[in-house]
Amino acid sequence: MAETDSPIRLAIVDDHRMLLGALSEWLRGAASDIELAAAVASWSELLADAAFPVDVVLLDLDLRDNIPISLKLSMLKSAGVQTMLMSTYSEPAVVREALGAGALGYLVKSEPVENIIEAIRAARVGESYLTPELEIALAEEGAVPKLSAQERRVMALYGAGQPVKAVAFQLGISEETAKSYLKRIREKYRAAGFDVGTKVALRKRAILDGILLQSD
Repeated sequence: MAETDSPIRLAIVDDHRMLLGALSEWLRGAASDIELAAAVASWSELLADAAFPVDVVLLDLDLRDNIPISLKLSMLKSAGVQTMLMSTYSEPAVVREALGAGALGYLVKSEPVENIIEAIRAARVGESYLTPELEIALAEEGAVPKLSAQERRVMALYGAGQPVKAVAFQLGISEETAKSYLKRIREKYRAAGFDVGTKVALRKRAILDGILLQSD
């Protein structure tokens, strides 16, 4: 049997035990290609569960354990696990931050079970998943992070090819301050789901967002 023909081994992590129980019941037997391997109420219980690592984890974004979601996603990725995040919130900024941290998709807990099943199947093959409603909300909100005037100046100069020292000199700030601006710019874009970690990527984004005019 090919790997893709075997059941999708799923784990659910949610600290609301009533919801955890209800979701587990909904998913048991709802789809023959999904096997509920674990349903636990905390991050530590997931890692300690005999069934871990699984194929896909439905992970509550709002677990109150003070562990950054980016760290959880990184650990799951290292274990070969695909992650769909769940939350009671559907604000575009929250969704963008989750996707920027490395989640394959985002589900609001009030979703119909059919949508949850569709998301699990998408995650299994490494595809992203958002409901049409969330996609529309993200599109309407606009993808460009809000940068201050000074951040836009730094991004424009640096994206145009200026070294950090030259950017600092032209703006009358210290080199360390210029570096801090660049760090903040990259963090804002990462939260919006865009990687501008390299100078080339930052230049491309600056052109796309109208911060830098393409001269060539």
